[in-house]
Amino acid sequence: MSDTPLHINIVLHEPEIPQNTGNIARTCAVVGASLHLIEPLGFVIDSAKLKRAGLDYWDKLDVHRYSSIEEFFEKTHGEYFFFTSKTKKSFADVSYKGEVYLIFGKETKGLPKELLDAHPDTSVRIPMRNSLRCLNLSNACAVAVYEVLRQNLYPDMI
Repeated sequence: MSDTPLHINIVLHEPEIPQNTGNIARTCAVVGASLHLIEPLGFVIDSAKLKRAGLDYWDKLDVHRYSSIEEFFEKTHGEYFFFTSKTKKSFADVSYKGEVYLIFGKETKGLPKELLDAHPDTSVRIPMRNSLRCLNLSNACAVAVYEVLRQNLYPDMI
């Protein structure tokens, strides 16, 4: 068990759809998570669609940007969990404590195979029907964040 207080970080690797990122930003603000964006982004950060999806929560958000996945790993430290449909381990079967990074790939391709191959023990999936590919990115982030919060008894929440 980690002595570090729980802090959730949502990491988007090369996100493509501004509305998804805006919705994820709103989720981050509501639960007190930090948002990490790894370039290239598929939109301009001041996109009206991005702001509209995040509504009036942008000033309550802790956002970080990185030019590459390498820069992200150089500047962050904690437990990394890689969300993918290409593994069998359920996201509910791992323990989330301390400084937690929930890493999601781009909407059209997910996370790069090399990244998943380098982290097989912390690659996890959200269970779903076999015949379907995946959840919407913003929905997957919300499901993952609330599992972390549930495991930690919803700290600092009413």
